[in-house]
Amino acid sequence: MSVRTNIALSCISLALLISACSTSGSATSSSSSTSPSSREDSASSTPSKSASSPAPLDLSKVSAKIDEFVAAEGLSGAGLVVVDRKDGVIGEYYTGNITADRISLVASASKSLTAGVVMRLEDQGVLDIDKPIADYVDWGSAHPEITLAQLMSNSSGLPGLEDGSASAPYICQYVAAGSMQDCARTVFLSPDDDAEIMPPDTEFRYGGAQWQVAGAVAEVASGKSWAQLVDETYTQPCGLSTLGYNNHYTQMIAPEGPFTYPPQFDGNPAGLAATENPNMEGGAYISPTDYAQLLLMQLRGGKCNEQQVISAEAIDRMQADRIGPAYKGSTGDPQGADALLGYGLGWWVDRDNPAYVEDSGAFGAVPWIDRERGYAAYLIVEKRYIDGAKLSEAVLPLITEEVDNRN
Repeated sequence: MSVRTNIALSCISLALLISACSTSGSATSSSSSTSPSSREDSASSTPSKSASSPAPLDLSKVSAKIDEFVAAEGLSGAGLVVVDRKDGVIGEYYTGNITADRISLVASASKSLTAGVVMRLEDQGVLDIDKPIADYVDWGSAHPEITLAQLMSNSSGLPGLEDGSASAPYICQYVAAGSMQDCARTVFLSPDDDAEIMPPDTEFRYGGAQWQVAGAVAEVASGKSWAQLVDETYTQPCGLSTLGYNNHYTQMIAPEGPFTYPPQFDGNPAGLAATENPNMEGGAYISPTDYAQLLLMQLRGGKCNEQQVISAEAIDRMQADRIGPAYKGSTGDPQGADALLGYGLGWWVDRDNPAYVEDSGAFGAVPWIDRERGYAAYLIVEKRYIDGAKLSEAVLPLITEEVDNRN
């Protein structure tokens, strides 16, 4: 079992504390619903080529494997979008309640998106991710050495999901009330976590309120809300219609706990209360096709619709292993087929194949990029991390084989 699995499972221990912060009736699921359906786009078992469109990817084996897995695990559905650096979307498959435009909560698959917003601000000269955040926020002087690069590589020394993030000062990261800046200030100034804090760049501590701190610094440095920054970075230049951030963790909780997909969320963000404290590490929601556009943007060196949204240099830095060169750090993921021992800025990095990066989430979203082959994919199930991980492990070699055949 990988460290990613251990982390996802250990998060369930936060359930009682998070539940204590929730209020009855704070949010209800929307009355609208999506009828279960099955759709296969550019995924025929006998793909055809035409002069006017790129060759589609043969997803016949992949779709069969997805159907088999969904039935065996009793899942509500699954979706897959595959994009090619040159040709854009080359294959899609949807089954059950997952459709091309269904909006899903993606949990930790938010991290690479969050990091991209911050990197765009660096491109604009608004901030420098290698400078202490104390240069941008007055409360940053409480830990004067910590930088945004350390925060976004889970290397700030602040407690992560396994290191005390359920202590009182950190609970605000899961609550929609209040503001992100107030939450970050509370986290940074609280003396209650002093015994748990490590020097920055000494240990990999996945997740936690360090991401909330990064988002708050971005807001202060830019003078804009997180919603404005997301709109300017992704929604407008990439033509997205579904991306947003919220803080659902105390609003909608699955019977199994807050780190299983909440069935109350039926694909309509209107069921969530408005918030000025969106969860940075795990609060994004988006449709499969919109997430695929963001993967394509990263594949194309930061360009959306021929517009340079994030610099190619910033994309490279996000996807490069930071923790190894910085302090000989490791994620602790065990050796094996799914070993991802490196970590960049929001991306897990395969040190045996550095061209492969992944940003999987606790609810079953698994985006990955294979730069060497020039493709990326977004896989979504609405359940648990382990479900998305198992399905991705089953279909990834099949997809890679078909990508190689197509090329």
